[in-house]
Amino acid sequence: MALEAEEVSLGLYFHVPFCKSRCPYCDFYSTTSLSRREDYTAALVRALDTAPAPAGTSAATLYFGGGTPYLLGRGLLAVLKAADRRYPLTADCEITLEANPGDLSLSLLRELRAGGFNRLSLGLQAGDPAGLRLLGRRHTAEESARGVAMARQAGFANLSVDLMLATPGQTPQQAAALAEYGAGLGPEHISAYLLKVEPGTPFARDGMAERCPGEDETAELYLAACRTLRERGYRHYEISNFARPGYESRHNLGYWQGRDYLGLGPSAASCHGGRRYRMPPDLGWFLASEDPWREVEDQGPAGGLLEQVMLSLRLARGLDTRGLGEEGAAILRRAAPLKEAGLLTVRDGVVALTEAGFLVSNGVILSLLPE
Repeated sequence: MALEAEEVSLGLYFHVPFCKSRCPYCDFYSTTSLSRREDYTAALVRALDTAPAPAGTSAATLYFGGGTPYLLGRGLLAVLKAADRRYPLTADCEITLEANPGDLSLSLLRELRAGGFNRLSLGLQAGDPAGLRLLGRRHTAEESARGVAMARQAGFANLSVDLMLATPGQTPQQAAALAEYGAGLGPEHISAYLLKVEPGTPFARDGMAERCPGEDETAELYLAACRTLRERGYRHYEISNFARPGYESRHNLGYWQGRDYLGLGPSAASCHGGRRYRMPPDLGWFLASEDPWREVEDQGPAGGLLEQVMLSLRLARGLDTRGLGEEGAAILRRAAPLKEAGLLTVRDGVVALTEAGFLVSNGVILSLLPE
């Protein structure tokens, strides 16, 4: 069973591709056909049983995302037990489950909490009827509040909520009000994402990008939301993520800090043993495969300067250049004009983006790297 946290450990991500309905902005791999959920639970257990597991490897974080993983119901507990068999869970393992507030039941939440789940992430996105309709959400603001209360009643002491910024017509005042709404529910963690209209989605086909705020307006509303959340006691620790002290998402921090993780399920990505790979985005394939690890798509080596810079600068803690030799010195030289522009800070060899820099992080990163 539980091991001490000093063991060699990794993160496990489970992609559960089932949704009762598909949001018009979503481009994640998912299906609204729910008939194969029991088969899918068995397939996840099978994938765990065949996963690479060097002796002494434990799991420090588990994240069930999707899709709507809550829809697996009690099957989630079977997957959790299988994970513990293959990668014994550390004593302080963070186990996150994504859910929609309108789907929750107190009895199932209590079962999941008793079974080991200790972090719940609720997809709210908006807090008013018009905003929820625009984003294709099935729940109401009242259901969001009930869902938070239900999670607390079930014993969840670590809650996260998702909010969506830069939606059509949104103003800085409305963004601040949305942040205030999210904070008012009392979660320990808030993710506030900028809406990105992805190719192939209903939003893209409807020309939604043309209705979204422009770059200057987006910057104003993003900074307004950041300011509101800071004032409510949330630390802005990553481009889109805010947490009360000690409640940062340990699983996601593992991604940004370059730690190993395995992804299970169609389209799930892994970074393990110095390589990156991905499972094919094909539910039928995953359900039929006896050993999906034999058919993963190799995406090349992990690591390297570009990856280190990109991942480190997503975090408020920034990039420590002191161990990078001449490359680190070159980054510091290139950082000087960006510091003058207010896009980053430099302290004791650590380069970190400001909130203004977070908005243009891709351009800043390219400016820091050699051509």
